[in-house]
Amino acid sequence: MISLKQLQTLDAVVRGGSFQTGAKALHRSHPSVINLMRSLEKEIGLALFDRSGYRTRLTEAGESFYKHALRVLKEQAELESLAGFLQEGNETRLRIVIGDITPLDETLRLLRGFAQRHPQVQLDLDFENLSGPRERLLDGEADLIIHHLDPSDPRFEYQTLSTVKIIPVAAPGYLGFAPNSNTRYAELRPYTQCIIRDTARRIEKENHFILDEAHCITVGDQHTKKSIIVQGMAWGHMPDFMVNRELEEGGLISLEGRRIKGSAVNIVAARLADGHKGKMAQHLWESFTVMVNAAENMASAFY
Repeated sequence: MISLKQLQTLDAVVRGGSFQTGAKALHRSHPSVINLMRSLEKEIGLALFDRSGYRTRLTEAGESFYKHALRVLKEQAELESLAGFLQEGNETRLRIVIGDITPLDETLRLLRGFAQRHPQVQLDLDFENLSGPRERLLDGEADLIIHHLDPSDPRFEYQTLSTVKIIPVAAPGYLGFAPNSNTRYAELRPYTQCIIRDTARRIEKENHFILDEAHCITVGDQHTKKSIIVQGMAWGHMPDFMVNRELEEGGLISLEGRRIKGSAVNIVAARLADGHKGKMAQHLWESFTVMVNAAENMASAFY
């Protein structure tokens, strides 16, 4: 049976260019390295080395065998690293729920940095709407959510990451009148409103800006909602980062005024205030803390 010791010795010989150099790298005797390589060749029934020249070179079969041996050695090193990681009490999986109005690109950049620093940790990302992230956290189905929530709720602790403005918008010409700053919600009631489906299953669902008795199109995500509004099939409220370009280029118009209001929503990283926090979950939390502090320091430098 091929042993890791044989493969490690093969690697040292190839990297060193000779049996003697490989022996020095491994702190072994020259004869013991030669014997190990001969036993490996006997085990697999192939000549791995061309010994006819001054330098020790691999045969064609040896080149192919060595490439596969490197994969085994890499996996063995990763396995040892994982074993040490687990011995330290680290978890290998974090469950993160991202809300429907969370700026995704910025969030993923932050998570990418954490993933690069901790490759042993699997990040399970789920996406929920409205009350869904909060319910998943309360039900123990998430280690952390990135969403908005009531800051006075004592069940959570949170860090504010950014602010998103929610804007009422429509396609030009969709409404049968020209909206202005005095337009009322009552004037929008005859027109179809596009709303997001709340993914919560159990807790009381949120109801934001939904007009009573108005015809609605209900969708499962913000991108579909935006497409429906842009196509002139409905009006609705959208996060600013998703519609700023269309508003600037005239593909959408804002309905916000004195009577039809948008809102500013804080996007936070939140976790349960009580309960066990794993080591990796804590590291991720601290990553958010570093980012928030850096943003605050940058902002203060301009004042």
